[in-house]
Amino acid sequence: MHKLLAQQLVKATDEAGWVDLDKLCGLVVAAYEDIDRDRRRTDRSMSLMIEELDAVQRNLEHTVVVRTKELRAREAELQAQNLRFDAAISHMSQGLVMFDGDARLVICNQRFIAMYRLEAENIKPGDSLRHVIDRRIANGTFSGDPEHFIGNISVTIKAGQQITQFVELDDGRTIAVVRRPMPGGGWVATHEDVTERRLAEIKIAHMARHDALTDLPNRLLLRERLNEALAQVERGQRLAVLYLDLDQFKNVNDSLGHPTGDELLRAVAQRLRGCVKDTDTISRVGGDEFFIIQTGINNATDAEHLARRIVEALRAPYELHGHLVMIDASIGIALAPTDGSDANELLKNADMALYGAKADGRGVYRFFEAHMDARMKERRALELALRRAFDNNEFELYYQPMLNLGKGDIRCCEALLRWHHPERGMVSPVEFIPIAEEIGLIVALGERVIRWACQEAAQWPSDICVAVNLSPTQLASKNLLPTVLGALAASRLPPQRLELEITEAVLMQNSEVTLHTLHQLRSLGIRISMDDFGTGYSSLSYLRSFPFDKIKIDRCFIKGLGDNSESDAIVQAVAGLADSLGMTTTAEGVETREQLDLVRSLGCTDVQGFFYSPPVPASELAKVFAEQPGAKVAAA
Repeated sequence: MHKLLAQQLVKATDEAGWVDLDKLCGLVVAAYEDIDRDRRRTDRSMSLMIEELDAVQRNLEHTVVVRTKELRAREAELQAQNLRFDAAISHMSQGLVMFDGDARLVICNQRFIAMYRLEAENIKPGDSLRHVIDRRIANGTFSGDPEHFIGNISVTIKAGQQITQFVELDDGRTIAVVRRPMPGGGWVATHEDVTERRLAEIKIAHMARHDALTDLPNRLLLRERLNEALAQVERGQRLAVLYLDLDQFKNVNDSLGHPTGDELLRAVAQRLRGCVKDTDTISRVGGDEFFIIQTGINNATDAEHLARRIVEALRAPYELHGHLVMIDASIGIALAPTDGSDANELLKNADMALYGAKADGRGVYRFFEAHMDARMKERRALELALRRAFDNNEFELYYQPMLNLGKGDIRCCEALLRWHHPERGMVSPVEFIPIAEEIGLIVALGERVIRWACQEAAQWPSDICVAVNLSPTQLASKNLLPTVLGALAASRLPPQRLELEITEAVLMQNSEVTLHTLHQLRSLGIRISMDDFGTGYSSLSYLRSFPFDKIKIDRCFIKGLGDNSESDAIVQAVAGLADSLGMTTTAEGVETREQLDLVRSLGCTDVQGFFYSPPVPASELAKVFAEQPGAKVAAA
């Protein structure tokens, strides 16, 4: 203030040193006005600054509130993510474990803890990898050298490599472990229990090379094993390939159903296992066909001994679902290197040998021979010709009379099918009937024979019946009863003049179903006879289960009469048993007067054979009927 007044005094003093009071007053007033303006200006500036500071403070407070909300929302989101992450790793089907660059545990989930039977309180973040391994060693879920294990992990992680390995635990489990490197030197690993998957893969691989029904090697594995075995043949060893086919297996399926057929195949497979060495291979290649690779043999005798064991083992009766089943096997044998050193060649030659076995009869084995190729071609040609013969009706029925030993008259004639081949002439039923069975023609052919026989028998004297043989497949056919009824109706042949012959092998395929069909036929008045009696296993039991009208004693017993006391005793016993059961007895294959007198003395009621008449065409039967056979069959 004094400084300001002094400044104004200086300004109001003139040169003479006099003070101009008015000027001084004006200067002072002006100065005060300036000071007041400056103060107001300052106050205004301060007010503006305060307002600006208030605005800044309000903005800061708003920003703090907004950022706080954002931070809290972010914190809540992170917390939710952590919860989801925890839930995810806790509910993973795989065990999850993470280690940092110092091989210290960062995280592991509950699945990992449970998978290796660890205790959660002993496995915590910060634990070393060696600590985790030691805990696994303690509970038996780790085996091997831990230092070597840790070293391998370190090498692969440093190399930045992902590694997958399968670990087999002592308790049988298989764990798939996948380790992935992370930035900074750490890694994350997943542990998955793949036991079921591995078992399924093993099962699928097994199924690809094994038969589902019998669990035997299939065709694919057969070839692999055969090629492996042939590699040993090149080093001087020998082997045999046996091709086995079940005889009459189709009849089992047709009469007893596929479940029983499948059970039979499993039983056959089991018996085959008991016949071979552990180094041999049994393979089912489809249907009722089996291959056996017999290794380490010295000569053909070894293969022959095996074939005999198989035939005998498979021939014994089977008890399946309450049914007694019998079946034979035909076997073809090819030897390496004699019959070939190539898998295809050996299998082909074994196939040809099997055809040879079937052509020579059932239940036999045959070795491959060079001429069999031509024989097989001939047989296949015969198959085609047989089909054409059926279409062209190249067949004819012959009839062989059966004579009553008491009155010496013809009681019945057996219908026997003959085939007139346009080039080969008369073909024996022994040749074409097995082929008809194999190619599925036997039922249609049998139905034709029934109709044909009834038509021709209707022209005979009214006291003579006709006998027709039924195959196992025919008897199992649902069309049998309608076919018989249709044939009787069309021919007007009385049912009592039709006789149906079956073998005991037919009964053994399905006794329950077969007996039901036979009872239906017999209730119509049709006569039922058992053919080839005594050649099976259970003849007597079937005589108790069904009231047969006639028993036909097989020719093998008649042939041995006089020279074999056993045959005499059997024929006498059968004749006596049949008489006590109210059945007649026909001796088949009587060819001499001596045999005729013997069967008469042993109690047989009827005879059939070349001694009186061979089978003759229907056109010659009238002549046979017109003859007087009584004198010829009368006692000497």
